[in-house]
Amino acid sequence: MESVAARYRLSCSLQGHELDVRGLVCCLYPPGAFVSVSRDRTTRLWVPDSPNRGFTEMHCMSGHSNFVSCVCIIPSSDVHPHGLIATGGNDHNICIFSLESPAPLYILKGHKNAVCSLSSGKFGTLLSGSWDTTAKVWLNDKCMMTLQGHTAAVWAVKILPEQGLMLTGSADKTIKLWKAGRCERTFSGHEDCVRGLAILSETEFLSCANDASVRRWQITGECLEVYFGHTNYIYSISIFPNCKDFVTTAEDRSLRIWKNGECAQTIRLPAQSIWCCCVLDNGDIVVGASDGIIRVFTESVDRTASAEEIKAFEKELSQATIDPKTGDLGNINAEQLPGREHLNEPGSREGQTRLIRDGERVEAYQWSVSEGRWIKIGDVVGSSGANQQTSGKVLYEGKEFDYVFSIDVNEGGPSYKLPYNISDDPWLTAYNFLQKNDLNPMFLDQVAKFIIDNTKGQMLGLGNTSLSDPFTGGGRYVPGSSSGSSNAMSAADPFTGAGRYVPGSASIGATISGVDPFTGSSAYQSAASKTVNIYFPKKEAVTFDQANPTQILDIVFPALDILRLSVKHPSVNENFCNEKEGAQFSSHLISLLNPKGKPANQLLALRTFCNCFVGQAGQKLMMSQREALISHAVELKSGSNKNIHIALATLTLNYSVCFHKDHNIEGKAQCLSVISTIFEVVQDLEAIFRLLVALGTLISDDSNAIQLAKSLGVDSQIKKYASVSEPAKVSECCKLILNLL
Repeated sequence: MESVAARYRLSCSLQGHELDVRGLVCCLYPPGAFVSVSRDRTTRLWVPDSPNRGFTEMHCMSGHSNFVSCVCIIPSSDVHPHGLIATGGNDHNICIFSLESPAPLYILKGHKNAVCSLSSGKFGTLLSGSWDTTAKVWLNDKCMMTLQGHTAAVWAVKILPEQGLMLTGSADKTIKLWKAGRCERTFSGHEDCVRGLAILSETEFLSCANDASVRRWQITGECLEVYFGHTNYIYSISIFPNCKDFVTTAEDRSLRIWKNGECAQTIRLPAQSIWCCCVLDNGDIVVGASDGIIRVFTESVDRTASAEEIKAFEKELSQATIDPKTGDLGNINAEQLPGREHLNEPGSREGQTRLIRDGERVEAYQWSVSEGRWIKIGDVVGSSGANQQTSGKVLYEGKEFDYVFSIDVNEGGPSYKLPYNISDDPWLTAYNFLQKNDLNPMFLDQVAKFIIDNTKGQMLGLGNTSLSDPFTGGGRYVPGSSSGSSNAMSAADPFTGAGRYVPGSASIGATISGVDPFTGSSAYQSAASKTVNIYFPKKEAVTFDQANPTQILDIVFPALDILRLSVKHPSVNENFCNEKEGAQFSSHLISLLNPKGKPANQLLALRTFCNCFVGQAGQKLMMSQREALISHAVELKSGSNKNIHIALATLTLNYSVCFHKDHNIEGKAQCLSVISTIFEVVQDLEAIFRLLVALGTLISDDSNAIQLAKSLGVDSQIKKYASVSEPAKVSECCKLILNLL
């Protein structure tokens, strides 16, 4: 029997929302407050109403025309010292609220489908994920960049403590790490839609998914650990103040508290879908569910609900009905269950589930270690005479099986779980089971015979009709239908994200237990003035006038060498870069930027692009091809050729001149992203200098660009250049930019 330790118990229940509570977040102000969002289209701010426990609704905010599905807090600023509230909804919009008004300050539009995840970072940056498969980075009321790479809905997003790093989790089963707007790494391992992310530290994070598992990841890509416990979709995950332990909520009607890598406590709720949770600074847990009620749980005796309130909660829980197809109770045959006397025997662990027969009814109880008693968690419906075809699949360690048996090898010893599919070989399954659990091979015949005896009459390859969910790519469970039905209805399920697992298990001896996502010197003024105006760009672009004939490597090189010089002539620039010929011209040059190509050709292609900016037609072409050109050019950063690095920095500088003139904030964002990326690898001081000039040009007279540059961590990247002695222009330029930042 595990030792009695502090356990979470109900603190209070908050009613106000009329439909499902879909998102929760701790608020910066007032202290101890939190924000909730709901399918009822409202956002509510709850504040403590007494020293010990209880909350009252302070504000009810409206602005969405459809369900509100996610929420986050934007940190405080000089303009908004109490921070802002950001909410995302099924109306494709993001609403930004202050604490002073029930109407939004402004609405962010840009996503093409429902916004289902939000996260905020330093300097006011906001990251959003959507069913349109993209994530967007926002600063104030502007979209700074769009992260593209996922192939299905982006259900989870997080901005990491390290500047410029972002995480996205998707229904395509992957998690992606983004650095300055570029995908740096993809994490694979989950077997279904990724639904939640939580940051443990600068180097580790957690993820939860529809495969009923939680994974702990190293930022370098390694999966450090997998946690199992839930038996259905895990919707949310939140970290305790110690940044080590965590809490999860799921479709199995439960809230689970994880300490030291183990599920330390399971709390059942009288609602099927436990959508969201957050952990307050005092360690209390706030939970939102499909019944529209917000419940707060605490370890503190002072904040625990009264005996009457706890009794009322337990009564509500006991009156709930449990469908074996969506719970974790297994495949139940009422005739084999023991009677009420079975409750006289104490449980062996916290949260253990026990079923008993009371006349024609089947009741489910959960063991509470702290109270030393069985607590009723509901009446099981549809259990009498149930069989595998009506109970559906069993979810065990994140995978579906036709059966999960409980095998008792020795009397009084532990039970072992044996997962089995009808299409499997029973003898091979038995052998693998014994090997896995280090059991005596003499049990082979007995285990295999047990499998055969308990799966008689089952057909191989039972049909499982389902249609594709347009948002997540999965199927959908329809309550009341069976997995084997040929006419099972299927439709888009905007709340669960894919197919809904249908757990169930058979056990020996009626022991039912849960199985548990950026130069030449002519582009700037003389540094001798030592003023900020050094970064105001002139109208002319930077060009290259020197060629190195010793680098002729193939037949393309002489042509490129002539081209990059002649394209500065007005008529040549117009002929090559006009609307009719320009696209094909740029496409051919871009193809030469392949990282596996000839360095000499890469260099001259970049220099040609730089010189195109001299003419009006060329500049127009470069702007229209910006995204493709920059994304290909930046791939050359990792090489060691300093001339290529200088050309790459020059190209970035020329783009920064254009974006400064037309105040193109998205273009500035892309350049800032490239600058941040290149600073990590470039060592040549001439290239560094041109990147610094480009950076100064982008951020001068633009507060949004300054905030974005800081959020990408550019200020910390360039500090080391302030001490460069030769050439002096590098340190002078760097110091002026740091003053701007």
